[in-house]
Amino acid sequence: MQQSGVFDLLKLLELAIEDGFTIIPNKFVVVKPEEIYTLIERIYATLPVEVQEARAFLKRREELQMEAQQKAEKIIADAQMEAERKLSEADFIKAVEREGIRIRNQVQEECEELKRKALEEADSIRSQAAEDAMRKKEGAEIYAEQILTDIETGLNKLQQVVKSNQVYLEQQRATAGSASSYYDSNKTPDYAMK
Repeated sequence: MQQSGVFDLLKLLELAIEDGFTIIPNKFVVVKPEEIYTLIERIYATLPVEVQEARAFLKRREELQMEAQQKAEKIIADAQMEAERKLSEADFIKAVEREGIRIRNQVQEECEELKRKALEEADSIRSQAAEDAMRKKEGAEIYAEQILTDIETGLNKLQQVVKSNQVYLEQQRATAGSASSYYDSNKTPDYAMK
């Protein structure tokens, strides 16, 4: 059902683009951004919770990488400013450059470690989501089997009731038939046509 909702929303997104004002055919179209953003948010909301959690996790990972990158750039920029300030001291400049390279390498290693951990966590979330989906599917199958068993039991009971009512009607018909023959032989009923 969620997949159908996503496709419906994507169709609405296509229609919003088609309804936009064409500037250059097949090239540029002016659309209402709030309508597009609303549809995109609705598409995100229609996605399974696991996908939304993974998206939030990946977004956080990108933010961490961005922060690490900004720190690295700041450290390198600081090192470069320090090196430029002391251009006259060649040995010091070389030391600062070496330190900048060391820091940059260290930051790159930290970024790679963060990336590796983020990918591991994403894989873990994906595996957990797959396991949860499998458990839910198995639970649904067991539940469906129980419902079908209950329906079968109910139908069997209903069939027994129908059969017993048929037997009862058969007995009533037999009893009524013998009573009818008794009246026929002894007396003509008032309602009989003459």
